[in-house]
Amino acid sequence: MTRSLRLPLSMLALALAPAAPAAAQSTGGTEAGRSPSSEGGHVATVNDGTFSLSARSNALLGHVVTFRGSVPAEEAGRSMAVERFDNKTTQWLAEAVTTVAGDGTFVARWRTDHIGRFRLRARIEGDGARSASASPELSLTVYKPAKATWYGPGFYGRRTACGQKMTRTLVGVAHRWLPCGTRVAVFYGGRTMTVPVVDRGPYANGAHWDLTYAAAQALDFRFTDVLGAVRLREPAPERR
Repeated sequence: MTRSLRLPLSMLALALAPAAPAAAQSTGGTEAGRSPSSEGGHVATVNDGTFSLSARSNALLGHVVTFRGSVPAEEAGRSMAVERFDNKTTQWLAEAVTTVAGDGTFVARWRTDHIGRFRLRARIEGDGARSASASPELSLTVYKPAKATWYGPGFYGRRTACGQKMTRTLVGVAHRWLPCGTRVAVFYGGRTMTVPVVDRGPYANGAHWDLTYAAAQALDFRFTDVLGAVRLREPAPERR
């Protein structure tokens, strides 16, 4: 259904009045006002009183994420690894290695090479009489850059390919093959949100994603552009 009309947002006042809110569908879809799951594009910090760790909560694939933290000064000189929990192997994998400075601080950098929402921690391995220790966990979402468009005017009142009623307030995204209802995290201009797949498309302009008007408005996405997107999957349980 998603042969989109591309209009500047300034012309949206000429669009049709909003239709009545769509009934709930098993495929998902969120009405504006029932705020979709979202998270800020900020620096997150965790601290258990002994071990601290901070990093940005969002990044694009191939970009460098910088991790900063601190441990007691007596840990100076020890090797420190930033680890990512791998859902496939259910193991912690080292992504960056550094050394604790004389004052107990450390800096490590990871050039992201996986997409998804990850659990991360910093860990000092045990050596001899000194035991291993790990920081509290951080959450980081890594997005794949992709071209996107938006649509809506001209389709209000119709049913999407996933059975949703298209309205000015329907928050979602169209994709060519992801199952209806699939949760997708989107990152644009420092803003992030999680939306469901509610339609099929786009089929023009070489775009991979098509945002509904309400989703585009929430992200301040005005024209065809590149954004970050990643399909979210339920994490596997950690192996004990």
